[in-house]
Amino acid sequence: MIVPITIFDIIDILLVAFIFFQLYRVIKGTAALSIFIAAFFIYLFWLVVKALNMQLISSLLGQVIGVGVIALIIVFQQEVRRFLLVIGNRYIKNNKFSFSRFFRSAPEKSVAPEIAGEIARAVEAMSSTKTGALIVIGRQSRFDMLTAGGEILKARVSAELLETIFFKNTPLHDGAVLIEDGLILAARCPLPVTDRVTIPTHFGMRHRAAIGISEQTDALVVVVSEETGCISVADAGDVRSNLTPNEIRNILLMEKIW
Repeated sequence: MIVPITIFDIIDILLVAFIFFQLYRVIKGTAALSIFIAAFFIYLFWLVVKALNMQLISSLLGQVIGVGVIALIIVFQQEVRRFLLVIGNRYIKNNKFSFSRFFRSAPEKSVAPEIAGEIARAVEAMSSTKTGALIVIGRQSRFDMLTAGGEILKARVSAELLETIFFKNTPLHDGAVLIEDGLILAARCPLPVTDRVTIPTHFGMRHRAAIGISEQTDALVVVVSEETGCISVADAGDVRSNLTPNEIRNILLMEKIW
């Protein structure tokens, strides 16, 4: 017997595949991925025993899965929150839903070359002196919630100001600088730290915070290591390290942040 496949079946499969892909992007590298895989195999096993009409084990697994949905929501609380944040930050723009952002992630405005140059110049100077820095550059995400623990500046972006902020003897050096709409919005801002377990051991708290905020927002994060002077960029949970100031400038221009 041939089962007919309609266009709606194909759309159904594609939508499920897309949801699973987005979910995988959110939980990859975390302990939650192993839990999700185990739960998925238990569900497949339940479907098999149901198809084989094994009543007892099918009934037991059915009860476990019924209660397990609630348990999974509790276990995956952080991942569910992160998944919703990703959907909101990446696909909702200017308080309107943008369907096209499912297929493209590049923002529409480009960063001003002079601002990219100032950031690159500051990063070069701080890297040479091994001054730790954490610069969060917003795309479409808004940083209102992140400024609560910091100091509001709303200042023009300049290399001298960034170097002054992160100088170790200043009261603003501990925490992140938030750059939004071409201005330094705030400094000394605490950031959420990633809970991924696969982070390289040589990454410190700055890198973990950079990865954490890049997972929860669409921001691009520039990090300067205090130990090595190494320059890194975190974007969507991924980190590129050992970058040069010129590469930082090119990334800011090519990513079209504002």
